[in-house]
Amino acid sequence: MVKKTDRKFERTRRHIRVRRKISGTPERPRLCVYRSNTNLYVQVIDDIAGNTLVAASTLDKDIKTKHANKEAAKELGTKIAKKALDKKIDTVVFDRGGYLYHGVVKELAEAAREAGLKF
Repeated sequence: MVKKTDRKFERTRRHIRVRRKISGTPERPRLCVYRSNTNLYVQVIDDIAGNTLVAASTLDKDIKTKHANKEAAKELGTKIAKKALDKKIDTVVFDRGGYLYHGVVKELAEAAREAGLKF
């Protein structure tokens, strides 16, 4: 009998594997991405202190696109980069959150790079 794979479990396994290698420091915090069916969430996190330095999502009032699509990802990437640069954060470590670097996650990362973040 063929068993159905649990996608959420597989994603968390990949995320744990990525997080073994990636950690955010005060000099170079972690840019973490979470993607649900309806929205996108992005945080810049200092893992040593355990603080979220900057956060943005498609639920924010100033984000025009309210979905989890590529247009929203581009808009969110530029927004998080602008917020991070306002707090004097210019280099980050990208944490794709166990998602494949493809589609929405890729668009968000490229938009953040174009807006001035280095990773």
